[in-house]
Amino acid sequence: MKVHHLNCGTMRLPGAPLVCHVLAVETGKGLVLVDSGFGTKDIADPARRIGGVRHIIRPALDPHETALHQIEGLGFRREDVTHIVVTHFDLDHIGGLADFPAAQVHVTAAEARGALSPATRLEKSRYRPTQLSHHPKLVRHDPTGEQWRGFAAAEQLTGIDDGIVLVPMPGHTRGHAAVAVDAGDHWVLHCGDTFYHPGTLDGTTHVPAALRIQERLVAHDIKALRANQARLAELREDGAEHLSVVCAHDPALFEAARVRGRGVSG
Repeated sequence: MKVHHLNCGTMRLPGAPLVCHVLAVETGKGLVLVDSGFGTKDIADPARRIGGVRHIIRPALDPHETALHQIEGLGFRREDVTHIVVTHFDLDHIGGLADFPAAQVHVTAAEARGALSPATRLEKSRYRPTQLSHHPKLVRHDPTGEQWRGFAAAEQLTGIDDGIVLVPMPGHTRGHAAVAVDAGDHWVLHCGDTFYHPGTLDGTTHVPAALRIQERLVAHDIKALRANQARLAELREDGAEHLSVVCAHDPALFEAARVRGRGVSG
């Protein structure tokens, strides 16, 4: 499968420029997105769809950065996006869903429960019902039993295509997950918001204070988050040659993945 790395939402958190790293995966059954970043409806009505947090994260809201615009630039149509796999339902990850109303949206069952029936104060404040008001075709998954690279559970999404794996990584949100994609000569592990900055995993690179604070403030379960970060650190060190570990928001990891993936297909 050929994997395209797209920035679908530049943000300017104080002291920490960010991206919204989205994967566009060419499969034999259509185009698959991993996350969707900000979409055209967010740009048209940011006050209603993003809310007051936009004054903190300061998204660029550039129509050229939307997944829709970028996949059209690659020669695809809106209708070619048949599936979208989301790491979680935070607003900067699902804003673009409404641009692909025919696509099936894959998510963990736990994340769907947290977003549609929020039980905590944090869940009630973080999710934006307006971003799901188009009633996307949700496909809920409950990965159990099957291990993936040391993580206790995973699910091969064979209903989409071979080589796409949903790996639960709760902590940032109740049902947060990573998505692994076979890019041919290596795997791409999109970890969503399990970490914000590579320094969280390597222990040597400085992590901006704004990101450390943000990580703790919005964590659903900080202990689970730290445990997943520790496993990712081991995985990243052991398998760098055949595994690209990326997160949703670090610009340097995004650029390195984009360069590595250019022209690679399987």
